[in-house]
Amino acid sequence: MKTAIVILNYNGVALLKQFLPKLCLYSNRKDTEIIVADNNSNDRSLPFLKREYPFIKTIAFDKNWGFAEGYNRALKQIEAEYYILLNSDVEVTDNWLSIIDFLDQNPDICACQPKIKSWNNKDFFEHAGACGGFIDKYGYPFCRGRIFDNIEKDTYQYENPIDIFWATGACLAIRAKDFKECGGFDKTFFAHMEEIDLCWRLQLKGKRIACYPASVVYHIGAKTLNKENPFKTYLNFRNNLFMLYKNLPRKRLFHVMFIRFWLDYIVFFQNLFCGRLRNAKAILKARLDYQLKKKYYKGERCKIQSLQKVIETIYPHSIVFDYYVLKQKTYLDLNKKRG
Repeated sequence: MKTAIVILNYNGVALLKQFLPKLCLYSNRKDTEIIVADNNSNDRSLPFLKREYPFIKTIAFDKNWGFAEGYNRALKQIEAEYYILLNSDVEVTDNWLSIIDFLDQNPDICACQPKIKSWNNKDFFEHAGACGGFIDKYGYPFCRGRIFDNIEKDTYQYENPIDIFWATGACLAIRAKDFKECGGFDKTFFAHMEEIDLCWRLQLKGKRIACYPASVVYHIGAKTLNKENPFKTYLNFRNNLFMLYKNLPRKRLFHVMFIRFWLDYIVFFQNLFCGRLRNAKAILKARLDYQLKKKYYKGERCKIQSLQKVIETIYPHSIVFDYYVLKQKTYLDLNKKRG
């Protein structure tokens, strides 16, 4: 099999009913298979699939392994040249599998994402991925089409394929051999930031990540954990710190972590003063867990550091400073005021 489209499902039967028809219609290639891996749902997702889509292969887990380990376990059971990791709340379009053709034509690119637009407001990009992901020098993610909560309207300003730092896990096309050789996702992340960590490790091995905007999908987003969910806040802060600790070179690690300490506490006090007490506590818990558990990542860090390469897709400035001080609100604005 050439392409395996793999959906990791957890209590998403309503989303499967909504989005599988178009997925089946627009993925009708002889060398392509759709597979649903189920994280022990209790909403009768599997009986629905067996009854309505008997041609879709299913993998059933006995517990909820989360996004990272759920995909790791599922992909170990699937033989294909390419994997497409697809969220259950994504609506595909008629040309979306051209992303595989793009990878075929560019053998030096190991992973790729399409243009991700908002299902709820289809003229705009979607928060999780937009038109390609980046991070700044302090580890803050942003996208071509979305910086923090400023989401741009898609006026076809980002139609060119480019190298990016990270491709979103909402719709990630990746060569199976590269996913396996890199060790897959870090299972300790559970969910959030795992695709950024994976893309960082791939680039340290000399691989390229890209965005191919000619392929378009629409993403609902935030269906499992909404924006104000304290557990999501905890995972984002904790996993980001672990990711930095694992992947940053020694000469940059202390400086970056020193700056992040103060920036994280600024966000903590902001949440505290705005009455978001549970989110404030989540940030504290994330910082504490990082300090307590980073020793367990020392072996992984040593292994990763032996692969060090210069990654040109890391934004060399502070996106926090550029956004809040220089008022650079879009990807096209970046660097304008720096001359």
